Formats: sequence, C-alpha cells, structure tokens
Amino acid sequence: MLGAIEAGGTKFVLAVGPSPETITARTELPTLDSATTLAEAARWFDAQGPVTRLGIGSFGPVDLDPASVGWGRITNTPKGGWAECDIAGYFIDRLGVPVGFDTDVNAAALAEYRAAEGEGCRSLAYLTIGTGIGGGLVLDGRPVHGVAHPEMGHIYPRRHPLDRDFAGICPHHGDCLEGLASGPAIQARWGASLSQLPGDHPAHEIIADYVAQACHMLFAVLAAERVVIGGGVAKTSGLVERIAARTAQLGAGYLPGGARHRVTAPRLGGDAGITGALMLAEATA
Repeated sequence: MLGAIEAGGTKFVLAVGPSPETITARTELPTLDSATTLAEAARWFDAQGPVTRLGIGSFGPVDLDPASVGWGRITNTPKGGWAECDIAGYFIDRLGVPVGFDTDVNAAALAEYRAAEGEGCRSLAYLTIGTGIGGGLVLDGRPVHGVAHPEMGHIYPRRHPLDRDFAGICPHHGDCLEGLASGPAIQARWGASLSQLPGDHPAHEIIADYVAQACHMLFAVLAAERVVIGGGVAKTSGLVERIAARTAQLGAGYLPGGARHRVTAPRLGGDAGITGALMLAEATA
C-alpha cells in the first residue's frame, strides 16, 4: 500500500492506494502549525492500515539534495511554524517507511507527464498560478533538479504597457512573475480575484501576457513540448486559452518545435499533485 501527501500552504491532501492510478482513500487537512499538521496526518495513515512507502510533494523552498544533511526539510519558508521543518524525516521515523520527496509542482509535473506520455510527449513543465507561482519540469520521465529545485515563479517578465506602475508584491524581487501574476498580486492590484473581474477587464490580458512569457521561456530555453497551467488563478474562465494564444504570438513562428509546443490545462485536474506524490512513493526503494 502506497501513501502520499500533497503538502500545500493552505491544506494537506493525503491518500493511500495500491498504485498511483488507484486511490482507495483520501482526505484533506488544513495546514496548521507543523507539529499539529504532521501528527494529524500520521494518525490518518495509521487508521488506513500500514503503508509500505510514502511520497511527499511539498510546498517550499525544500532541500532536495540527497547528500545534504538537510534533505527532506522545508527550508526558509515565510509560512509561520514551518521553517526548517524536517517533513520527510518525521514520516520516516513515525511510519518507519522509505519516503520519496520532491516539490509539489514537480509531483504534479510527474503525474501530468505520465498522462501525456502515451501521446509521445517526452518533456513537460507544470506551472501553478495561485497564492504563489511555482514550476516543475520533467524530461524523459525524470524531474529536473539543479543545485536546488527550479523557481520559475521568480523570473522577471517584461512589464506589460498597461501595468507600469504596480511595484509587485514579492518580498524578495518585487515585480518578478510571482510578484505580478499570483493571486495575491492580482488582489492587491485590482481589489478582486481574476475570476471576479469582468471578462473585458485589462487584468485578463495582463496576467495572460506575464504567464505566456514564462511559457515562451520554457519553450525557448528548454525546448519543452508542453506547459501545463494549474492552480487556482488558472481556473479563471478563458485564461489558459488566452495564455496559449499569447504564447504563440511571442514565439512568432520561430521555435523549431513548432506545433509540438503546447500550453494546456491539467489533464488530471486537481488530482495531479496527489497522483504525483503516489508516483514518488512508487519510485522509492
């Protein structure tokens, strides 16, 4: 029996099942302080019967270096009560099972990659646009890590001509992608979520442009075949279609991948993250 955790800043999704394709039980917990949340999650797994392996896709930043003494930790997150939390180590000790560990967006990217693999897709990026902006990349079935995990939300897009004056809300970078296009940035700028604004409001064009620049970067720099756009903001009606159209404009017919470069909504919907966490469990020795 595999166990999985999609650890988000707002909620934890927990699941068990014999394979990533078959979830036999799942639940959600609010993300409170680390001690309370992890203990409650462990009790839920106990109630399901023993799991043999566990996969965790976590909000970050996290330490993914297997040679690091800090592997498996959430590091310098601004979320209160979670900085330097040894989330993987907690479950290794508490449940006595091996743990596969990665970012929540890499987990979602793994699941979407498997869903697209039957179509011949061999490179896929997953961008989540919500409270923050994060991204994961899978090449030939493996998530990409460098010295750390990718931070796609912290690139600097070109400013849209209708959006010159907003300083951005990222505490580190100001007007990076997350500082301009995340849910809180939209709320700070226009006093409402994107889905609450009228369809002809310029916010739709502005946000689509910023996310499309990230998609174009992924196509141009990494030659990714597909970029999947998830997260709460991405549920805004018509947004993914706007992003896809704007990405095609930015490509200007030049990218050698041609029509193989695609921007899509998640095929697995809201199940991408927890399915990917089960895949992390499955792959853990």
